[in-house]
Amino acid sequence: MKHFLRLIKSIKQYWGYVLLNFIFNVLSIAFSLVSMSMVAPFLGLLFGKIALTNTAPPLTFNANSIIQNFYYIISKIIKTYGQADALLFICILVVVMFFLKNLFRYMGMYYLANIRNGVVKDLRNSLYYKILILPLSYFSEQKKGDIMSRMTSDVQEVEWSIMTSLEMVFRDPLTILVYLITLTLLSPQLTIFVLILLPVSGFIIGRIGKSLKKQSIKGQRRLGELLSIIEESLSGLRIIKAFNAIDILYTKFLKKNSALTNLMIKMYRRRDLSAPMSEFLGTLVMVIVMLFGGHLVLAAHPSLSAEIFITYIVIFSQIITPAKSFSTAFYNIQKGIASAERIYEILDAKEIIEEKTNALSINKFSDSIEYQNVTFVYEKEEVLKKINIKIEKGKTIALVGQSGGGKSTFADLLPRFYDCVSGNILIDGQPIDNYKIDDLRGLMGIVTQESILFNGTVLSNIAFGQVNVKEEEVIAAAKVANAHEFIMDMENGYYTNIGDRGVKLSGGQRQRISIARAVLKNPPILILDEATSALDSESEKLVQDAILKLMKNRTSIIIAHRLSTIQHADQIVVLQKGEIIERGTHAELMSLNGTYKKLHDMQTFE
Repeated sequence: MKHFLRLIKSIKQYWGYVLLNFIFNVLSIAFSLVSMSMVAPFLGLLFGKIALTNTAPPLTFNANSIIQNFYYIISKIIKTYGQADALLFICILVVVMFFLKNLFRYMGMYYLANIRNGVVKDLRNSLYYKILILPLSYFSEQKKGDIMSRMTSDVQEVEWSIMTSLEMVFRDPLTILVYLITLTLLSPQLTIFVLILLPVSGFIIGRIGKSLKKQSIKGQRRLGELLSIIEESLSGLRIIKAFNAIDILYTKFLKKNSALTNLMIKMYRRRDLSAPMSEFLGTLVMVIVMLFGGHLVLAAHPSLSAEIFITYIVIFSQIITPAKSFSTAFYNIQKGIASAERIYEILDAKEIIEEKTNALSINKFSDSIEYQNVTFVYEKEEVLKKINIKIEKGKTIALVGQSGGGKSTFADLLPRFYDCVSGNILIDGQPIDNYKIDDLRGLMGIVTQESILFNGTVLSNIAFGQVNVKEEEVIAAAKVANAHEFIMDMENGYYTNIGDRGVKLSGGQRQRISIARAVLKNPPILILDEATSALDSESEKLVQDAILKLMKNRTSIIIAHRLSTIQHADQIVVLQKGEIIERGTHAELMSLNGTYKKLHDMQTFE
């Protein structure tokens, strides 16, 4: 229930709409109550149970004065026009009262729409921002399909299950409370009897709702697993076809989908039980109240008059509808809370990469980058062990070694995609965690082995992350990256849509677009993570030429498997199992006749 309360707390910024909703709900309830309260005095006057009033009593703001004045008006109509016209007057008055009741009810719902959709909008905004700022390590431990499920189906479930129940949550308890107060004034004895019966039916409904929440959590989790299979299938479609794994994947999908379907059938059956169950319990309570109240009226010394009892039953019957809808809302909320829990798991996830409150600004790189005894541990395994290295401004350092040696982690620590477990990384003599994260990353341009492009135009991809960029600047960056010619050969030039992840481009073209993006950013520090390893020889030559242009007058960290591409580096560092085992220039490492030379000779032999 704490997650439901968190959702309710998020409504406070819409307090103006909440106030309007409350006012119109109160007016709706008031007009409904007034129309039903006419029953007792009208019956009493119409059938001669109450003496006709000849003089108008003083009008004051209390219930008795209003009732006595109403008696006087009805008495005057009966005397002047007869009982038939008095009946017509009451009927017209009831119609007017119910029209106003429903008008104000609609106005309450009118302003509730702003609250409902506003909270859901804020929830989506918070979720999307959270996934943008969470560390990369969080996503390596989570299934992308499950995260997508939480951001789509879980948010939608909250919208439909909880937000659509807000009207009932706001209005129905208030309606029930006002009606109970009125019933207490009419007959305290009968109302005490009602208050004993209602909690019993509420307990039964609550037990069913609790089990519904558990099933809903399972359902959303299984939907996340299903979406993960879909996401993996779309990403790996080429491999699935190549390895004839269509039937295997389809069988796996069928199994997961059937399990989800069976669970959802059970859940909907239990949820659909709420309406008939609450209606039956309401009718049962009504019959018991009528039986008990009838005895009070028919007793030798009646403690309740017939017309008051009839009014009581009319008002009590109106409690059944909000009680029924409130129980339905309770079921929906229980189902929605399961989704809310999954959403808040993301929103409450710890931001391991945190910025200090007094973080320093940095907009230029002046001196050096230094790793001091840097150690990084991932899942209890030391990926880097006491790394010490200093990179002077304008120098190029290359990282080589076997896969899993810690090269990518070495580079990822610099822009704080991860934080080291011990030791420090310094830029210009200051630990990087002293700087503002956006400023720190603003110093760096990154080109990875997998070109990360977005569904949009060539121009928007090159200008990604930049504000107020001129087309001429984009073209100049593309020329440096050897990309201008093939871009101009495309149908719409720089305004050609390249598809999802740049699917309309070749590997070399995607990589040159990525390099153009880095050129446009014009960073003083450059990180190249195996930027040419996945390319054919012709594309590699074009990309390598673009990289050499990009590296001019910049401090560069290059991760490479192809040693021929990094022989020009000022320093080559050989990493093995998270430790630096060799370092030096190409010539120095070759003369050592160690690991680097073995790697070089193997590639030369190939």
